[in-house]
Amino acid sequence: MKKERLDEDNTKKENEKLKDQKIQDYGQTTLEDNGKNHKIHLLSIIGEIEGHECLSQNTKTTKYEHLLPQLATIEDDTETDGLLILINTVGGDVSCGLALAEMIASLSKPTVSLVIGDSHSIGVPLAVATEYSFIVPTGTMIVHPVRMSGMVIGAPQTYDYFKLIQDRIVGFVSSHSRIKKERLEELMLNTGMLSKDLGTILVGDKAVAEGIINEVGGIRQAVDKLHQMIEERKQ
Repeated sequence: MKKERLDEDNTKKENEKLKDQKIQDYGQTTLEDNGKNHKIHLLSIIGEIEGHECLSQNTKTTKYEHLLPQLATIEDDTETDGLLILINTVGGDVSCGLALAEMIASLSKPTVSLVIGDSHSIGVPLAVATEYSFIVPTGTMIVHPVRMSGMVIGAPQTYDYFKLIQDRIVGFVSSHSRIKKERLEELMLNTGMLSKDLGTILVGDKAVAEGIINEVGGIRQAVDKLHQMIEERKQ
């Protein structure tokens, strides 16, 4: 009897250790001690979205090559009931950010996002990729035209390419939120708010008023909404 209890305690400690390691390494965990028999996967998108090139070790990043297989696992896992995404990002690689957004949008499980700090640039498509989105009252979103660092060839084709990328972003955001394409482009090209640049900063309820985010709220509202969506899906 003592041996069985000891084995059970060791297994529990090992599971807790693995759970802590998963949070530390990937910013992910599973919420399942909620009394509703719902298994919710918690995923965080923080820092800068790292793309095909590695960023400095001093930069806090979200590596998309870690999240893509995890999202596929969530879709295939029959025990996972829903996905909650916490977002605090300054943006990053456009191609990889859109890849993540498309993966999230195509999940069959109920999904909810919560902007807890910033959701700038390519963070906007990531925030609206879920079925329902929240932003805390002090959270900010920045929409701006496509930027590119490094050498740029001064030719009409370059600007056509910029426009193509921007159309992809605008199309995705407008199709997964209530904002119209024309209004989103207007916010992107605003010259009266950001110094040395174009764009618009939307804080909390302003993002909701523009139709990008569904509701102002925090973690309690986000979790409650996800439980509600899971219950509705099961009925």
